[in-house]
Amino acid sequence: MTATAAPVLRRYAESVAAAHDELTRLDQASGDGDFGDNLRSGLTRVLAELDEPGAGHGFDVAGRVFLDEVGGTSGPLFGLLFTEIARALDEDPGGGWARGAAAGLAAIQRVGEAEVGDRTLVDALAPAAAELERGTGFAAAARAAAEGARATADLRARRGRASYVGERARGLPDPGAMGVALLFEALAATENPDFSANLF
Repeated sequence: MTATAAPVLRRYAESVAAAHDELTRLDQASGDGDFGDNLRSGLTRVLAELDEPGAGHGFDVAGRVFLDEVGGTSGPLFGLLFTEIARALDEDPGGGWARGAAAGLAAIQRVGEAEVGDRTLVDALAPAAAELERGTGFAAAARAAAEGARATADLRARRGRASYVGERARGLPDPGAMGVALLFEALAATENPDFSANLF
């Protein structure tokens, strides 16, 4: 399984821009309503840096931008994921996606203490990382992330800002989980441009 980081991030940025209004609507039900703005603006900054001479390979830039410049709860969490993916790809361009996703999941869980079932981005990231570790491919990982993200609609939030709103967000998927699912959809689409996880 190989994929180049910069095209994945470009495809991801396009998908996030297209899904911006829906991500905002989901976050308005469970958080501050700024998730779509933060994710889109962060990726816009990442792409601007990638267009500059001497830019890094992609996820190292994304990790730094999201850790240092993107606000909200999600910015640092996505920054941790991107940083771990960058580190793994530096060490192993071919097999780094699986190791990076697993390391990113571990880092996010150390910081946020979320588990599968808590209605967070972990519900999408954990099954995707598991599929990559099994070697089933990017499409399988993307489908697992999408399924995990959609399943959060039936969960009561136990971590993150959504845990404060009780049942108000019930019936709608967690925006952070959907944001992670969009990332894996973009990863699969770099291998098969016609791939879609049908997230929205």
